[in-house]
This record gives sequence, C-alpha cells and structure tokens, in this order.
Amino acid sequence: MQNKFKIIIQYLAPQRALSWLSGLLCNCHWRWWKNWQINFLIKRYGADLQTAQLEHIDDYPTFNSFFTRTLKPELRPIVQGSKQIACPVDGTISQIGEIQHELLFQAKGFYFNLTALMGGSETHANAFVAGNYATLYLAPKDYHRVHMPLTGILRETIYIPGKLFSVNQLTTEHIPQLFSRNERLVCLFDTAAGSMAVILVGAMLVSSIQTVWSKERVYAKTIKKTLYPNPIQIERGAELGHFKMGSTVIVLFAKDVAEWSDQLQPAMTVKMGQLLGTLTFLK
Repeated sequence: MQNKFKIIIQYLAPQRALSWLSGLLCNCHWRWWKNWQINFLIKRYGADLQTAQLEHIDDYPTFNSFFTRTLKPELRPIVQGSKQIACPVDGTISQIGEIQHELLFQAKGFYFNLTALMGGSETHANAFVAGNYATLYLAPKDYHRVHMPLTGILRETIYIPGKLFSVNQLTTEHIPQLFSRNERLVCLFDTAAGSMAVILVGAMLVSSIQTVWSKERVYAKTIKKTLYPNPIQIERGAELGHFKMGSTVIVLFAKDVAEWSDQLQPAMTVKMGQLLGTLTFLK
C-alpha cells in the first residue's frame, strides 16, 4: 500500500515545478543552507567526500557544485585494451543484456520500446535492433558525471522532452515504459564499433542535463535534433556530461559488435572506468 501511494504521488505531482524549485534551492549560495544540504546527503545516503578532488564542504559554493563534484582521477582508472568498453558512470546496474529485437527489459515484466526511446525515429532505432544495452542507475550518493564508454565522434543529439518520474527501483518496477516517457538526451556517436548511443535520462528533481560540448542546460519544449558536421571527438573515459541530481544512463551498441562482461548482473554496483564489455569483432 505504501509503495502504491508513492507511485500515485508521482503521477499527481507537478514534476516540472518541483524540479524547478529543487534547482533553485540547490543553487542557493547561503552557506548555512548549502552546508545543511551537503551534510544531509552525506549522512542520509553515504556520499563520500574523501574521493572528491575538493574534500571540504566549505570548498563548495552551492549544493549543486558538490553534487557535480569531480573525483580524484587516480581513483577511477580507465580500462586500456583496444577492445575494452569502459563503464561510463558510478552507479548500479538496473539491467544489462541484449535487445530483444526492439524491446529493452525494464523490470518485472515491463519492457520499453527502442523506437520510442529514440523519440519515435525508426531510422535511429534500426541501428540498434537486436544489439546490446546497459541501463545504469545513479543514486543520490554517486558521482554524477558521465564519461565515454568508447572513443567516438559525436554525430547527432536528440533532446526529447517528457515526464520526470523518479528512476529508482520502485518506479522501474511499477511505471510502464519509464525510460521512454521521461525527459532524455540521446547522444549518437561513430566509434570503432559503429554506432554507439549514450542516453542521459532525466528524473524527478533532475530536469537538468548538461554536456561538455554545450555549456548550457539542455532543454526544449519539443523534440530537438542537432547535427554536428564538424567532428567532436571524445576519448574513452573523457567526460561527456553531467546530471544535477540522480538519474539513469543507457548505453546502446549495434548487433554483433560487443558483449557485456559476464561478471556483471543487475543490482551490482559499478564504478566509472571499469570493464563494462568487450568489442567482439576485433581480433
């Protein structure tokens, strides 16, 4: 009953207004307020200041600056082999596996559709039919910068406005088509493995996605496609973008080009830079 109530509240809540208010409060420079927010996150969720480049609360002017903190680089070594795919985030594996034609498994009998995930574009969806996907959840305590799984050249982005449901385990198990309903940014890259998609999914209190090639928050009222005719190459392990609250990243590869590490399974904690999978067509 309690879980049902939590889900109903999310349907009824003014998601966009709450996210706007959250952003306002998280960008507040009042020292006592931002210190209280940071201390609450540390105590409630176990965020670890010792892994950050800036180890003291007073080093952060706002809660958001702490939430998007950078880590000591030596703590996140990036896999080095030419065939290795790096995990793009610190987080938890929600699901990982093969796309069943156009269907990606969400949780407990729920699936979401590849074309819907791509904002209705069958052309973009066809590149990943029967391919591989990994859905990675970033909890509030996690490091919230997203990095490249594989060196790639940015070809196109698709911003898709949508809902802002939470993306934790409860909602993935109870809200159908969650990841193809929420706000998201699809980033399409050309790589040694062909097409690769890295999809940043927004969530409750997280209507703020930012990339390294655009210094402004990504937002539009309708689906917005942006082409990049001038090559923007980003190396494996380099930062791609960040969230200003916890959310989800989905990585897609085409059919028969990659396989995920057999050591990984749902609910397992992962760290940015560790082995996520291997390119299978390279000898």
